[in-house]
Amino acid sequence: MKKFVTLIAIVSLILTAMTGCGKTVSGSVSTDGSTSMEKVIGALGEAFEENNSGVTFTYNPTGSGSGITAVAEGRCDIGLSSRNLKDEEKAQGLTETILALDGIAIIVNPDNPVNDLDLETIGRIYRGEITNWKDIGGNDLEIVLIGREAGSGTRDGFESITDTEDVCKYRQELTSTGDVITTVAGNPAAIGYASLASVKETVKALSVGGIMPTEETVKDGSYVVQRPFVLVTRSNTELSEAAQKFFDYITSSEANEIISSAGAVPVN
Repeated sequence: MKKFVTLIAIVSLILTAMTGCGKTVSGSVSTDGSTSMEKVIGALGEAFEENNSGVTFTYNPTGSGSGITAVAEGRCDIGLSSRNLKDEEKAQGLTETILALDGIAIIVNPDNPVNDLDLETIGRIYRGEITNWKDIGGNDLEIVLIGREAGSGTRDGFESITDTEDVCKYRQELTSTGDVITTVAGNPAAIGYASLASVKETVKALSVGGIMPTEETVKDGSYVVQRPFVLVTRSNTELSEAAQKFFDYITSSEANEIISSAGAVPVN
């Protein structure tokens, strides 16, 4: 009888432990920011919802600057930025956590015969010092410069790497990665830049200094046009239970396969 009671007690403890480990959460997780992170954060959010049926995940693609402002003002749980936080943003009580690395692909129309540019030439193109494709091995067409809007993490990363801050001679400044890709795909004279994770077959990604943008070349640093994908949270404010569980999941090695499948390079 005593053995039976002991067995019941042990089973009870095991069931209690299993219930605790498998505890489900409910509520919502709201993210806001970088359009370049859409594919990555969307895949992570979908996987999280599948395993946490009581949680609703939302993503608002407003751009890095807007996402940082949204989390600072308490309008979302987690901000998404495709650049590091600036000192003044950290001084506002914000914390950055690098989720992954992303290459910034230099893209042209598939009909453009140019396949490779070095970093210096890319800078000269965007500063307006080279204005015709024929001068760099292309067709006799005036180069049409496509870029992102002010506040974009992709623009910030591109301009800082190519030393073109505040001097780019853009023909168009667009508000999303998808718009840049669509515009370049429709114009044989255009050149633009976009998150490697978002590049489609409708455009051609150039090699830079002979190095193609791939997960391997971003991870080993040989592809130089790259930047971080950053999660932004409020330093002195706890996340909700659902948001914290999501944050813990996407920053764990458990999420690496999903991040890689979405075209980015996990850091954990």
